[in-house]
Amino acid sequence: MTKSICVFCGARKGNDPAFGQAAIDFGQILAKNEWRLVYGAGDVGLMGAVAEGAQASGAATFGVIPEHLMRREGGKQDLDQFIITDDMHSRKKLMFINSDAVVLLPGGAGSMDEFFEVLTWAQLKLHNRPIIVANIAGYWQPMLDLIDHIIASGFADPSMTNLFSVAQTVGEIETTLRSALNTATV
Repeated sequence: MTKSICVFCGARKGNDPAFGQAAIDFGQILAKNEWRLVYGAGDVGLMGAVAEGAQASGAATFGVIPEHLMRREGGKQDLDQFIITDDMHSRKKLMFINSDAVVLLPGGAGSMDEFFEVLTWAQLKLHNRPIIVANIAGYWQPMLDLIDHIIASGFADPSMTNLFSVAQTVGEIETTLRSALNTATV
């Protein structure tokens, strides 16, 4: 059965070309492994780049966009599945329930919100899906340091870091996903 990978990432490209290249490369990795892309249906930034890489390489695509962003941005409507939701929360929920794993590529506040929500759900034992932080060019290191600070300050158990993996390259994301999806009970 085809696995679906939820990708959280920026609606902007960021200022390091490595971010955009990683998004395109990861889209290609999805196709290579016959994994379906589940993402926020954006046609811009890293969202557009991961979709471009996935579609150009033949991966199935599933996009979810809230109505207010649809009116503003239009979204990437040439996906295999394109769903419009009422709000951001419904978007996140629909993306998550249609995925077997989560990958966090570089992004902004929205990407962090999405990551911390699925991390919290894992912490509460609401799921055991693999979560991978793609620390491309060290982008997420300050967030990873913050998580260590939260643990050191007594606001989370050290086991929280066992709920996600960190990958430094697209190749590491692929290796981690392959391993996790072969052993995960979703």
